[in-house]
Amino acid sequence: MSIAESFDPSMQSKRLIPPRPPLAPENLSAFDRLSLIRRNAIASWSKEAYEEDIVRGRFFRRSSFILNTPETIRHVLVDNYENYTRTPAGFRVLRPILGEGLLLAEGRTWKTQRRTLAPAFSPRAVSLLVPHMVSATDDALAALDAKCGSPVDLREAMQHLALDVAGRTMFSFEIARHGAALRGFVNDYGARLAQPRLLDLLLPLGWPTPKDISRALFRRKWTRFMSTLITERKAKGVEGNAPRDLFDLMVAARDPETNQAFTDAQLGDQVSTMILAGHETTAVALFWALYLLSLDPSTQEEVAREAGPVVAAGGVPDFSRLTFTRAVIDETLRLYPPAFLIVRAARGPDVVAGISVAPGDVLMIAPWVLHRHEKLWRDPNVFEPTRFLPGNPPPDKFAYLPFGVGPRVCIGAQFAITEATLVLAKLIGTFKVELLDKAPITPMAVVTTQPDRAPMFRLVRR
Repeated sequence: MSIAESFDPSMQSKRLIPPRPPLAPENLSAFDRLSLIRRNAIASWSKEAYEEDIVRGRFFRRSSFILNTPETIRHVLVDNYENYTRTPAGFRVLRPILGEGLLLAEGRTWKTQRRTLAPAFSPRAVSLLVPHMVSATDDALAALDAKCGSPVDLREAMQHLALDVAGRTMFSFEIARHGAALRGFVNDYGARLAQPRLLDLLLPLGWPTPKDISRALFRRKWTRFMSTLITERKAKGVEGNAPRDLFDLMVAARDPETNQAFTDAQLGDQVSTMILAGHETTAVALFWALYLLSLDPSTQEEVAREAGPVVAAGGVPDFSRLTFTRAVIDETLRLYPPAFLIVRAARGPDVVAGISVAPGDVLMIAPWVLHRHEKLWRDPNVFEPTRFLPGNPPPDKFAYLPFGVGPRVCIGAQFAITEATLVLAKLIGTFKVELLDKAPITPMAVVTTQPDRAPMFRLVRR
């Protein structure tokens, strides 16, 4: 009997319901809502957001809308996506660290970058990178094995592992020598510069705010650091004719229409985007998966039963034999989507579900809300990986957005899913994971969906 067949809905009340932030009061003022957003955007949504199709509000003389239906989301992110852009605050916060890379590029520039990079993230290209993932994971497991029985910070361990995977897949070398500096940049930016301030929201993009000055100084140091990494990788040269890593693939990439390669500056922004977007989101997804499995021992044991033979076989795993592990990753991304909010500003007038949208109005699609919406999911707050097993009805692709959707869907989605499934299978197939910290862990919106603190775990070798 399969896991899906053995699931008994009558036992639903005994299933795991992980903690979540408190709901915001109804009818908050703009300033109170801004204060909540700055502290933790996830806690700024009221009960209404999880129940209604569209929630309309006002934010500093502009209408705002939270969209919770597949039809409206499809309209904004697919059918009329060129009418919607990131907000000025979004550009202010992300551009200093991501530059003009794929995540932030617009219009023709974005289309050129997307079609140029697409071959580097094809399934065939991702399979080329799996051995790098395996080697980094095996090294991390060896380090964790030495800590068996002692308290261990798995949040930090997953950050280091995901960073090592990013370094090896991007540059074919261990990034340990640069890891502390890279984490320092990311942590410093997240703590000081990543949260929008009032002037970031109110002033036009061309008018610098006080924080923009600090962000510009950060940008200068950051680009010098990325240049150091690229120079080091270039010094290694090319071995043979086959690409070894993402850097080789990106250097060799050509626009299929113009045959143009990336300039050095463009390459630096693409490397920044891939390393940051890749390692930070995967690390936090792995942390939440381990946290959920530590709270649900029976599900953890099911992963271990599936992963054990695959891990014992060694080498590159047979992903077709990791269907339940993949379902755990999918369910983790539903409950704790790393990208918790997608915000778009209307360039021109539009009509969405019969509602008039004016230029400058803000439309929000919040995967955190959408993935827990009462109308879209059965028992939305319950951790239930079986809902993603083959044979069960798949979720509507406009109701489940861990990687976005439409033309701007995350180009590295296959890479991230492959890495997360591999790491989780190897880790749970090797260790039993126990949570030592019994206090609830609250998710916080800090660039990605982070825990409010780093709880301690204990690993026991299987």
